[in-house]
Amino acid sequence: MKRLVYLSPVPWSSFAQRPHKFVTWFHASTGGDVLWVDPYPTRFPSLSDFQRLGAKADRQNMTNPAWLSVIRPSVLPIEPLPGSGMVNALIWRSSLRVVDEFARPNNCLLVIGKPSVLALTVLNSLKDCRSIYDAMDDFPAFYAGLSRWAMRWREGQLVRNVDSVLASSTAIQRRWSHIVADVQLVHNGLDAEVMPEFASPGLAKGKKVLGYVGTIATWFDWDWVIELARVRPDAVVRLIGPVFSSAPVDLPNNIEMLPSCSHQAALAAMQAFDVSLIPFKINQLTASVDPIKYYEYRALGLPVISTDFGEMAFRSGEEGTFLSQGLQDISAVVERALQHSATTESVQQFRAVNTWEFRFSGAKII
Repeated sequence: MKRLVYLSPVPWSSFAQRPHKFVTWFHASTGGDVLWVDPYPTRFPSLSDFQRLGAKADRQNMTNPAWLSVIRPSVLPIEPLPGSGMVNALIWRSSLRVVDEFARPNNCLLVIGKPSVLALTVLNSLKDCRSIYDAMDDFPAFYAGLSRWAMRWREGQLVRNVDSVLASSTAIQRRWSHIVADVQLVHNGLDAEVMPEFASPGLAKGKKVLGYVGTIATWFDWDWVIELARVRPDAVVRLIGPVFSSAPVDLPNNIEMLPSCSHQAALAAMQAFDVSLIPFKINQLTASVDPIKYYEYRALGLPVISTDFGEMAFRSGEEGTFLSQGLQDISAVVERALQHSATTESVQQFRAVNTWEFRFSGAKII
């Protein structure tokens, strides 16, 4: 029986994301047990960390299935400093012992979802296990100064020592393909089982709803959204989610901001959209992003308007997907998106080939 040690970039208690879907797929495919290692701070604390402590909607996964164990390593938030691993190693001893005892049986798989000193330590201690780096973000781009340099160095060490890399976007794949031979492009996906049944939209009366569901942070393109609201005063621009970067003070009256909600409530809210939005800035931070919301929007039959960032830049020919090249073309892009109408067949086909199971099984990981 296989076993999986998964060092996650997000806590198990957070809303289900790619790491949760990976371990669930692994157990369903092998029947094996999973040891999930929660993340810890890999940079110095910042003011935004205290703001995020109030984000209640992030904690949605409060129970563990029988096949999964979770450990939460304690740590001093000093990792960017040279020698921090020697200090924290004393605190990690019990966690490392749990990992070693769990992985001792043969045929263990080690998957690392975020570079860290602990990840490199576990990788070195489990040399007999097959190892994978599931690269889902450009982690150094989220940091600054010494923290960015340290993260870049750790990620390079990680890539050079794992057996293979799964890249969630083309930019990540290109970044590492010249360093390690086995780099597979494994996009994000969707959970078809939680998607509501698709119903072809009728002729809705009233104002059109142009909607976004997700975190509003430094990557959110407020200039684009404000211009959208300005050129479409006849529509409601509905933004749903937690706000971690200040919104402009003078927003147009047709921009509606709603708080974050559970995933099921978010899916229901999306069904009220006429057009879905992914308005992200084009910069280093978003260059490696493959937004999960894209798959959920499309799986609901919604036309998608996105700025030309990251993996979305490769989707100009996809059905129901409309890319905006800047502020000048927004009105025309909205008109094209409103003309789009998905069919039951196209939605079913999209769901079938974009599930997490389809992604991970196709990567031949097991």
